[in-house]
Amino acid sequence: MSGQHVFITGGAGFIGCNSVDHFLARGDTVTIYDNLSRKGGRSNLDWLHTRHGGARLALIEADVRDYERLASAVAGSSPAIILHLGGQVAVTQSVVNPREDFEINALGTFNVLEAVRHHAPGAALLYASTNKVYGGMEHVGIVRAGDRYAYADYPHGIPESFPLDFHSPYGCSKGAGDQYMRDYARIYGLRTLVLRQSCIYGQRQFGVEDQGWVAHFVIATVLNRPIAIYGDGMQVRDVLHIDDLVAAYQLGIDRIDDLRGEVLNLGGGPANTLSVWAEFGSLLEELAGRPVPVQYGAWRPGDQRVFVADIRLAEQRLGWRPQVSPAEGVRQLYEWVAANRELF
Repeated sequence: MSGQHVFITGGAGFIGCNSVDHFLARGDTVTIYDNLSRKGGRSNLDWLHTRHGGARLALIEADVRDYERLASAVAGSSPAIILHLGGQVAVTQSVVNPREDFEINALGTFNVLEAVRHHAPGAALLYASTNKVYGGMEHVGIVRAGDRYAYADYPHGIPESFPLDFHSPYGCSKGAGDQYMRDYARIYGLRTLVLRQSCIYGQRQFGVEDQGWVAHFVIATVLNRPIAIYGDGMQVRDVLHIDDLVAAYQLGIDRIDDLRGEVLNLGGGPANTLSVWAEFGSLLEELAGRPVPVQYGAWRPGDQRVFVADIRLAEQRLGWRPQVSPAEGVRQLYEWVAANRELF
């Protein structure tokens, strides 16, 4: 049903602005709650205004750590849908400043839940969690298959039932929010849905070395910037295009009464994987029409040789499946970066 009010924390970010674009195109009214601290945020807002104007789009420039401001914003907008996408997004930054990471991710998510509980208890509330809640998975068997690694015993990827292991301050803070979302559905009856997201990529992603690696490599290739590979480049990730992620959000909202309190993995799954350089590098060189030089460094602590999400539960519960292949999605991202060099 269109014409609803949607409230999105972090709505000026990469995933946020693409979500806002989707809801505005449907005819919904959107309130963005964002402190605009992320690179590209104001550019994303300009893009949204160019595409849709400002009649159904409002911005509240504020922080999720400010409970009074957040609660007032939720109360004032009476949203039917809330996407909690705002947060500190980098493992490396969480190690440098764990208190800030905790306050933004754990306390910020708690603030969102309390604001919803008191002022919008009937809203559909989706939370962007992360595959990092599964930790380093050091005991999962890994085998080498050609120029890539693979799981020895998980052909479909890591399922939602896999033991949680909040490795790194980032994993702890995001994992705390993940579990609070589940419990507020049980204890207070909130209509929450936790989505443990893998590597999301696509247009309007201002990726940097420690977050958004697909976009970071594309941007570096287009602008002839150096690329560093930590490890041997054969580590594997499942990648999910932003359009497929937003489609899953909409399906989750549509089915929220059946999904309340559940947790779903959202990733590319086994059919949409790339090795970090052995395969992705070849794809970039084809798009660039030239060799792309890289420098290799030592493995970083906690880096997984493989992460692939088991997305069969999302396919079953949402009636959803990724539609954009890595080759097509990366091509679209490359063309967007090449056409918008001034943004970088």
